[in-house]
Amino acid sequence: MTLARSYCHRGGETPLLGDTIATRFAENARRFAQREAVVCVQQRRRLSYAELASAVDRLARGLLGIGFRRGERIGIWSTDNIEWLLLQLATARIGVVLVNINPADRTRELAHALQRAEVQGLFTIPAFRSSDYAGMLLELLPEIESAAPDALAGKSLPLLRRVVLFDPARPEATARPCPGFTLWQEVMAAADSVPVADLEAASAELDRDDPINIQYTSGTTGFPKAVVLTHHNLLNNAWFAAQAMRLGETDRLAVPVPFYHCFGMVLANLACLSVGACLVIPAEHFDALATLQAVQAERCSAIHGVPTMFIAQLEHPRFREFDLSSLRTGIMAGAPCPPALMRRVMGEMHVPEILIGYGETEASPLSHLTAHGDSFERRTETVGTNLPHQEVKVVHLKSGATQPVDEVGEVCFRGYHVMRGYYGDDAATRKAIDEQGWLHSGDLGAMDGGGYLRITGRLKDMIDRGGEKIFPAEIEEFLFGHPKVAQVAVFGVPDRLYGEAVMAWIQLRAGETATAEEIRAYCDGRIAHYKIPRYIRFVDQFPMTVTGKLQKYRMREIAAAALQSTGPAR
Repeated sequence: MTLARSYCHRGGETPLLGDTIATRFAENARRFAQREAVVCVQQRRRLSYAELASAVDRLARGLLGIGFRRGERIGIWSTDNIEWLLLQLATARIGVVLVNINPADRTRELAHALQRAEVQGLFTIPAFRSSDYAGMLLELLPEIESAAPDALAGKSLPLLRRVVLFDPARPEATARPCPGFTLWQEVMAAADSVPVADLEAASAELDRDDPINIQYTSGTTGFPKAVVLTHHNLLNNAWFAAQAMRLGETDRLAVPVPFYHCFGMVLANLACLSVGACLVIPAEHFDALATLQAVQAERCSAIHGVPTMFIAQLEHPRFREFDLSSLRTGIMAGAPCPPALMRRVMGEMHVPEILIGYGETEASPLSHLTAHGDSFERRTETVGTNLPHQEVKVVHLKSGATQPVDEVGEVCFRGYHVMRGYYGDDAATRKAIDEQGWLHSGDLGAMDGGGYLRITGRLKDMIDRGGEKIFPAEIEEFLFGHPKVAQVAVFGVPDRLYGEAVMAWIQLRAGETATAEEIRAYCDGRIAHYKIPRYIRFVDQFPMTVTGKLQKYRMREIAAAALQSTGPAR
């Protein structure tokens, strides 16, 4: 199709699903009862669809037994494990809104997440690595040390009435840090007081347009906002992602991305369960070696990840030891994918049908995806076309008018996948979604005549160097082509003369060394002079979210403070 303006609508031969998450899962649990639904490597647990459905129903009855009802909010503060998946499905079974909390959060962020979403119950693990979750809760909610488990009534969190503790490594553990904690086993035992008929009645009341999930934005640009999503939002987004990957009941998807994030919860968990595929959890938290081991041992046919995760696997010193030939497809999303990385994933990792995805939490999350039949150029230079039953347009930054084809502007979405809004923040919702129902992404992009979208960067990331508008993604893609560069982040820093100057943080490949002069010489004559980084810093790691997204606002803060204290230097 030829588009005079950057607008595209896709209907699609496949209609939207009209189910709730609970009804869709129940149908597939009957169809694929004896097939494996989930394998959790670190827990050494495997559940068939029938076993998963039984465990979900018991937990759902337990939630009813301890007093939770449709529309109330339960938070989950945990790494990846089977209990996380059970709670995701059990809350959906009875209409309780699941609130995903970043396991990297500390006391201040946790307080914000619980207060913003008005959380009434919280499920958490005791600890992981240096994170003492129980200790942080005691600091935030001292009343838990002596209060009854069902009546916390804390001063700072007056709505939080129940905190449930579970230990994925020791599911039968009965020790509690203090009297105010409820144990997972006690919730499951409470199921005995709830007849199956009551559970079915609770499910029968549900509507596909009910809010069922609150996810926080990734935090790459500051304090996260609470995104309210429905059954209809999430289930259809997962379903069409599964269709694009051609996932079926014989597929096994390795999921190194965190469940708390939409990539894990929707595009992995729900995508698999919507078609009867098997979910393989390599580790509690992303681990390159554990992921490679899981792919080989479980003969995974699909794998998800952000570019940093694929880089970590490819650069792992034991990478060549593993047989990854079972892989076929998957989604790479969360950041631009340089062509050099795409070639390595398709070739060295044996993922010939890897798809590039684009979207945001507010869009449930996927709006665009490449197709397995797309050319290599389209799979690396664009994020594909919008999914079925979605609209997308690119608008002028000032006038809001739809841009001509190939002109850069802000990317906007409309359709079933657009969030209900930000919880408790009507002003922010009105700012994000206009009167015509268009969600303004804050991303810059251009659409070609075939409806393929090219993302050029974030509005907030765009560098204004003396009036020259510079898109960091363009420079990053170029620098990634340097044979010594493993990863790169480009952003603007304050400059007295030009307003902003270009800075690049570069992580070199293992065993390599380089100088700033060498990098600039590589750029000279190959990209415009004003795009060549004035400042270059070599780093061993980057500030990142738990999902592997680079936090450029933190890099800017660190770099600006360093430049202010030392003065301009190359």
